[in-house]
Amino acid sequence: MEFALIGIIALVVIALGTIFFWIQRYKRCPADKVLVIYGKTRGNRSSHCVHGGAAFVWPVLQDFQWLDLTPIPIDISLTGALSKQNIRVNTPSTFTVGISTERGVMENAAERLLGLNMSAIREQASDIIFGQMRVVIATMDIEEVNANRDLLIEKITNGVEVELKKIGLKLINVNIKDITDESGYIDALGKEASARAINEAKVSVAERERDGEIGAAEAERERRVQVASAQATATEGENLAKITVAESDALRREKEAEAERLAVAAEKVKSAQAFQEAYAAETQAEKARADREQASQHANIVVPAEIEKMKIETLAEADAEKIRRLKKGEADGIQSLMEAEAKGTLAALQSKAEGFGQIVNSAGGADLAATLLVTEQLPQLVAEQVKAIANLKIDSVTVWDSGKGKDGKNDTANFVSGLVGALPPLHQVTKNAGIELPEFLGKLTENPAEAAKLLEQGKADPEPKKKE
Repeated sequence: MEFALIGIIALVVIALGTIFFWIQRYKRCPADKVLVIYGKTRGNRSSHCVHGGAAFVWPVLQDFQWLDLTPIPIDISLTGALSKQNIRVNTPSTFTVGISTERGVMENAAERLLGLNMSAIREQASDIIFGQMRVVIATMDIEEVNANRDLLIEKITNGVEVELKKIGLKLINVNIKDITDESGYIDALGKEASARAINEAKVSVAERERDGEIGAAEAERERRVQVASAQATATEGENLAKITVAESDALRREKEAEAERLAVAAEKVKSAQAFQEAYAAETQAEKARADREQASQHANIVVPAEIEKMKIETLAEADAEKIRRLKKGEADGIQSLMEAEAKGTLAALQSKAEGFGQIVNSAGGADLAATLLVTEQLPQLVAEQVKAIANLKIDSVTVWDSGKGKDGKNDTANFVSGLVGALPPLHQVTKNAGIELPEFLGKLTENPAEAAKLLEQGKADPEPKKKE
C-alpha cells in the first residue's frame, strides 16, 4: 500500500510539473514590451514578434527574448555643421527615440537590436541622427535655419525617421535647443534685426506724434465746421419751420376742399344708389309678374295640351294593341289553315306513295310499274299529239291523182299519210321523258301487215310479262 501511494503521488507530481512547464511556455506580452520568438517559426522567418497579446513558445524548437519599448532620450551636440553658405552652425538638440511597434519595423528591431542594452541602442541612434542633421543643414541657408525652425525640424524628422526604421526604431520627438555659428553671422543678423526694430519704433513714434498734431488740427477744424454748420442748421431750421407752417396751411385747405368734394360726391352716389335700388325693385316686381303670367299660361295652355297628348297617346296605344291582337289572330288562323293543308297534302302524298308501292309490288318491279303508268296515259299523250294538227285550217285541197301510185296507193292517200307522219313519234316523246316504251308500242315499220300483227299481239296479250 505504501509503494502504491508513493507511485500515485509521484505521478501526480509529474503531471503537475508537466502542466506547470507547459503553462510557463505560454508567454503573455505586456504593453511596454515586444515578445520576440526565434528558432523554428512559421514561414521560415528569422523571428516572430508579438506586441499586445500572447503566444506559445515550443520547448527545444523555440526560445524568446524581450524588447523594451521605453523611450530613449539622446542629446545631440552638433557643432561645426556646414550650411549651404559654408557657414559652420552649432545646433544642440535633444531627440527621443524608441523601439517601433509597426509591423515590419519590429522585425528589423528584432534582427538588429535584440540583446543590446540601452547604451548600445542610444549610440547607434546617435550616429544616424548626427549624419542626417549634417545632411539637412547642408541643404539650407543660414537665414532659413535661424528663422524657420519648423521647416528645419520637419526636414530633420523626415531624414532621420527613414534611417531609424532600418534598425527598428522610430522618432518620437525633436527639440532644437539653440542655433549659433562660429563667425557671428547669426549675432549680426540679430543686431540688424534689433536696429531695424529700434528704427521702426522711432519712426512709429514720430508718426504717432505727427498723427497727434494732425489730429488736433483736424479737431479744431471740425469744431469750427460743426459750429458753422450748427448755425446754418439753426437758420435752416427756422426756414423749414416756416415752410412747414405754410405747407400745413395749404394741406389743411386741400383737405377741406377734398372733404367738401367727397361730401358732394357721397350725396350724389347715395342718390344714384336710391334710384338704382328703386329700379331694381321695379325690375324684380316686373319679373315676378312675368313669372306669374308664364305660370298662368302654362296652367291654361300647356297642361291641357299635355293632358290631350297623353289621351291621344293612350288611345293610339289601345288601337295599336287592338290591331296587334287582330293581326295575331289572323296569323294564328292562317298558321292553323296552312298546318291543316300541310297535313292534308302529307296524307295525300302518303296515300299516293302507298298506292305506288302497291302498284310496284303488283307489277313485279319498278320498271314494269312505270310502263303500266305510262300506258295508262297513252290516250292523253295521243290526244296531245293530235292537237298539233287539230287546229290546222285547210279551206280546200286540190289533188291531181293519176290513180297509179306505188303499192296500189294513190296520191291522195300519200298526202294524208304524210300529214300524219309529220307528228312526233310516240316512242321519241316518251324517250325524252326518260321512259322506254314496250317494243310493240314504240316500233313502227313501213310494213302494214307487220304493224297489224303487232297490234293483234297486243290485244291478245294485254298484260305485260313480268321480268324475272
